[in-house]
Amino acid sequence: MSIYTDSGSEARSDLSRFFKHEWRLCLTIALFVMSFASFVTIHPRGLSVISITPWANQVVPLALAAVAQFFAVVTGGLDLSVGAIITLSNAAGSYLLDGTPLQIAGGAALILGIGTLCGFVNGVVITAGRVEPIVATLATGAIYGGIALYLRPSPGGTVNETLGDLFTYQTFGVIPTSLVLLAIVVGVIWIPLSRSLLGRSFYAIGSNLNGAYMSGLKPARSKIFAYSFAGFFASCAGLFLSFQTLSGDASIGVPYTLNSIAAVVLGGASLAGGIGTIWGVILGSAILRTVGAIVIFTSLPTLAQPLFEGVVLLLAVAVGAIEFLKSPSKMEGMR
Repeated sequence: MSIYTDSGSEARSDLSRFFKHEWRLCLTIALFVMSFASFVTIHPRGLSVISITPWANQVVPLALAAVAQFFAVVTGGLDLSVGAIITLSNAAGSYLLDGTPLQIAGGAALILGIGTLCGFVNGVVITAGRVEPIVATLATGAIYGGIALYLRPSPGGTVNETLGDLFTYQTFGVIPTSLVLLAIVVGVIWIPLSRSLLGRSFYAIGSNLNGAYMSGLKPARSKIFAYSFAGFFASCAGLFLSFQTLSGDASIGVPYTLNSIAAVVLGGASLAGGIGTIWGVILGSAILRTVGAIVIFTSLPTLAQPLFEGVVLLLAVAVGAIEFLKSPSKMEGMR
């Protein structure tokens, strides 16, 4: 009898510890389930691939932008150039994503390389120049946005329509292709990275920069890699938007900077750094886009969605500031 009692107590204890440490992710999952259930309930077509595909196509670029932002946030920073890198990638895509399959593949690879390079520059400026991430990425973002505006001063350009249809419709008629692409891109990169020393170092320097350094980690190197990954995923978002819109627009990435921060917070990550998961961030992006869809189908005022996003950002900044002030390691780093 005591064996079963002890086993039950251990199970409850394990569950209690899980909720204590993962309460952010649990809250995100609950919010997503509630919002998505509301969406499929009010949608005229209910839960069907026809209704889910447009929703997924709206979620994926924000999810990629939020993943980009996550790499900066988990290391204790913020990347205000995410939207600009998306814009630059989209503008470049309007020139490079047409022609033969080989030309398109080469163009896509070049765009991803440009985004990664932009992120690398961000990391170098932050670490070598000892500039605060917000200030550094605000400055570099202005440069990237200026280049995008030079490339595409007015909306236009051409993107291969067949490829755009392929990436924005369904796979085997049962699941949106965009969700498949998101799972592949994030899974292939993040799963092995999260199990590596480099991936763990992102969390370590975000939690306790001085402690990570004393443990033998190289914070500067880790931050450069983190911002390089951020640039890569931001360019993935710009690439997908190119296939979605079939053109380039120098203003298309502007909303994604703040929305990516909101999605990261909704996804359970802490703006103080060191806490969060990629999958939670993706769910946070889905929540934001689902709320937007609900606003449309319920005929609520169009300002309701920006108002919701603004409230989320305000709460995020407040919570992040409180966590920062409560963290001795971070306060010590400011002295």
